[in-house]
Amino acid sequence: MTVFFQSHFFLQHETGNHPECSDRLKNIFDLLSTEKISDLIRIDNQRNATIQEIQLVHSPEYLNEIKQFCTEGGGRIESDTIVSSHSYEVACHAAGCALEAVKQVLEGQTQRAFCAIRPPGHHALVDQAMGFCLLNNVAIAARHAIEQYQLRRVLIIDWDVHHGNGTQDIFYEDENVHFFSVHRAPFYPGTGAANETGVGKGLGTIWNLPLSFGVSRDDYFSRFERMLIDAAQRCRPELILISAGFDAHREDPVGSLGLESDDFGELTRIVLNTANEYCEGRVVSLLEGGYNPQKLAESTVSHLTVLSDA
Repeated sequence: MTVFFQSHFFLQHETGNHPECSDRLKNIFDLLSTEKISDLIRIDNQRNATIQEIQLVHSPEYLNEIKQFCTEGGGRIESDTIVSSHSYEVACHAAGCALEAVKQVLEGQTQRAFCAIRPPGHHALVDQAMGFCLLNNVAIAARHAIEQYQLRRVLIIDWDVHHGNGTQDIFYEDENVHFFSVHRAPFYPGTGAANETGVGKGLGTIWNLPLSFGVSRDDYFSRFERMLIDAAQRCRPELILISAGFDAHREDPVGSLGLESDDFGELTRIVLNTANEYCEGRVVSLLEGGYNPQKLAESTVSHLTVLSDA
């Protein structure tokens, strides 16, 4: 069984004429209303992350800065990122959704979960918004799994077309969280080189697979699978978290690495093989990028179909 977490509150993060807009989720909701996916249960999220939970990753000063900026009406909080008066609360709701998904998976209520959340998170740094992101949802989820459930080996897989620089930075010296990112390079944000592998206790926990624009789909899949196998053998994860960006799609207006909608189902199958081998199939997937609303919806359905059929 797979749980699909949703909330119409996420639509209240109003960004105007911006790629990261509410139409992204509306298209997912609309397509899911016509698709019949077996063993998929839809739940309306009611959970907000607490300040203490968010501060597992982000500084108090940064949270106060976002809250104040939104209270004053919002606007462009950094060069790429727009917020509205409700965006701080929506971001806390998104992080809370990720935490609820981790809870249900680790407590055995479901084996897999997908969170249709916004704003996305993987570019967000400890004390800075970046790249459409306010709070680093996947990092908060990983830290929560470690602190609340005493896990010692969490693997984050990031297949967004952009490198998850915020997530990497947060865990660069952390021995408990392994981070594997496949992404386009050279490309925004300019990080994610293959020689970025962590430092100190985190040395060897960072796995980057930069791919050039024009890479064949077969090469993409084979290289993704090979590096994931290596990362999983090193990590032996107790839980897998996915930063599920769908902007590697061929028709994405912001990114693209030539993938088709069905290809995200194949990526999901590869990840589930690893999850079944190491952590009893436990996977929590969080929405990141994807800026062609129609193709985002199609790709999400492909992802959910495989998650639910596993």
